[in-house]
Amino acid sequence: MSNDAYALAQDAAAALKSAVGISSFDVALIMGSGWVPAADAIGRTVAEVAMADLPGFSAPAVAGHGGTIRVVATEAGRHALIFLGRTHLYEGRGVEPVVHGVRTALAAGVGTFVITNAAGGLRPETQKVGEPVLISDHINMTGANPLTGTTFIDLTDVYTPRLRELARSLDPSLQEGVYVAFRGPTYETPAEIRMLRIIGGDMIGMSTVLEAIAAREGGADVLGISLVTNPGAGLVGEPLNHLEVLEVGRATAARMGTLLAKVVDKL
Repeated sequence: MSNDAYALAQDAAAALKSAVGISSFDVALIMGSGWVPAADAIGRTVAEVAMADLPGFSAPAVAGHGGTIRVVATEAGRHALIFLGRTHLYEGRGVEPVVHGVRTALAAGVGTFVITNAAGGLRPETQKVGEPVLISDHINMTGANPLTGTTFIDLTDVYTPRLRELARSLDPSLQEGVYVAFRGPTYETPAEIRMLRIIGGDMIGMSTVLEAIAAREGGADVLGISLVTNPGAGLVGEPLNHLEVLEVGRATAARMGTLLAKVVDKL
């Protein structure tokens, strides 16, 4: 991370603490498309601040993403930062804005991240639309990385095994899979979907990977969860659209919220 990016994250963290009147946070959750309604189940809202009011943030440009950071008090007495929206690489703002939320949370003292997304399912023979899947690993096909220079980080366990085991103990039905990130904003072609299945991908999306790398750079633990909102292009013969992604999220919000609430309280 550049010195400027580090300073901007520190400024944003200070502004966030001042705006919400809370000096420490236990966990941060980044909510993907369709996941926003699930935030209501995680705990009692203590404060909320518009992202655009904090240094380095812009309002989310994607339908289905909110534009606020919510502070929630859980039943176990933890303070969770919930990012209701994110910046995507395809918006053309560069890599630094994509991971600025993660770096702000790190600067605010967060040591655990739950990163969610909406994803296309590459294994319709075993995956059901509307089902959450734990991310066990990822394949970065965005052509980008939040780290530059000689910053070498071991990514053997990007997604913390202990947290995945915790999630499975709370919901034994959870599957695991490898998440593939493309830059977007176009959905993938059927040929690309066939390629991704061959190389070991299980879900495809346009987020999460750069955020997870930034979190690991900061020494944090990461739990990644994909909500399968549609089969990948060409697998079932149906066209893809963002409205379908949002609708599946709304339909499954209650289950997602309950799962996240349980996970956060057990961290």
